[in-house]
Amino acid sequence: MAANWLSPGDTAWQLTAATIVGLQSVPGLALLYGGIVKKKWAVNSAFMVFYAFAAVLIAWLLWAYNMGFGHQLLPFVGFPHPIATMADELKQAAIPAAGATAAFPMSAMVYFQFVFAAITLILIAGSVLGRMSFLAWMLFVPAWLTLSYTVGAFSLWGGGWLAQMGVIDYSGGYVIHLAAGIAGFTAAAVIGPRLPRDRENFLPNNVLIFLAGAGLLWLGWNGFNGGDPYAASADAGAAVLNTNVTTAMSLLVWTVLDYTYFGKPSAVGAVQGMITGLVAITPAAGFINGYEAILLGILSGSIPWFTMNVLGKKMALFRKVDDTLGVFHTHAVAGLLGGIFTGFFATKAGTAAFGVAGDYGLIYGNAYQVVKQLIGAGFIIVLNVVMTYIILKIIGFFVPLRMKEEDLLIGDDAIHGEEAYAFYGEGDRKPVRGD
Repeated sequence: MAANWLSPGDTAWQLTAATIVGLQSVPGLALLYGGIVKKKWAVNSAFMVFYAFAAVLIAWLLWAYNMGFGHQLLPFVGFPHPIATMADELKQAAIPAAGATAAFPMSAMVYFQFVFAAITLILIAGSVLGRMSFLAWMLFVPAWLTLSYTVGAFSLWGGGWLAQMGVIDYSGGYVIHLAAGIAGFTAAAVIGPRLPRDRENFLPNNVLIFLAGAGLLWLGWNGFNGGDPYAASADAGAAVLNTNVTTAMSLLVWTVLDYTYFGKPSAVGAVQGMITGLVAITPAAGFINGYEAILLGILSGSIPWFTMNVLGKKMALFRKVDDTLGVFHTHAVAGLLGGIFTGFFATKAGTAAFGVAGDYGLIYGNAYQVVKQLIGAGFIIVLNVVMTYIILKIIGFFVPLRMKEEDLLIGDDAIHGEEAYAFYGEGDRKPVRGD
């Protein structure tokens, strides 16, 4: 017999939302990464995604979930302990430090929050593809999850000090995207650049596979933003609609700018615009209305385009730091943009529906919300620069952060003994007699 607190509809939606968010990572980002890189890095790039997805889940269950969403240990982090017994999994979902409950079981909450944590690490990988040692990546994933992600999650979502201040982040513009963009850029700086030949010539090996991954990422975002009200609610529907409106507008703006500036519309560029739209709407999704979603799409399709294609080619810092997929621009810049403009655009009706009624935006009469959003952004930026740097320096004492130079020349075959595509005979890597 079902418990009186359990809503079958909310439970079904939460598990569905979690599953489609998981599909953004595996296979979504595995395909996107595997298609956008050179052929020699396709397996390694996709494998980094699968490893992170698995490693985060085990750490999440054993200690990290409760650091992000459990009982408070410090104003910015919860007490680490497992959530693995049947009694834990069957009880009503609750976030004790935030005083929040949901009408589905704790198991659904743990899994839903896991897929968010996993994709954050996977996004960081996009900055260091093509040179980070796989062993160093294996160590980095649980360490960064524990020391950085959980702090941002608890501070903003778990009832920590930023939540108490009134900083709002609907579904991860700060906790996930700003954090991943800053951490990825820091990691790229510490690990160093790809080989010059790779950095100068890094054409995609399969644009169609890349686009397939991008499509999974876009539609999976319906669970990303639609699942965060923790209910199959009207607010969830508004968040899904706004997510797609901003994303479509951002893609169109980026494409027009590519056409105007470069003379050709680019499929890869359009996906960059799609991603910046998805990222920018994430902190605002259920807080703003449709007109504001269109305006946010114009901003997210133009400002990150400018930082990537103009500033990225002129500023010495961007030329020096080899951020492989431009994660700083697509996630840090877009996440910061979305978080700040949430402070302008958040409506009274949207914030009330989400349970943060007093935190509406500047254009509705609350100028202080922009200040709070800036404080939240500043904390996430400093946290991720400092923790990412420290974690990598400590790992570097024990194992090399970079692959060997000879492995960098060869790629997948040297690192994993595997290649992405076989072109000869019955799967042979090299032509044999009779082919």
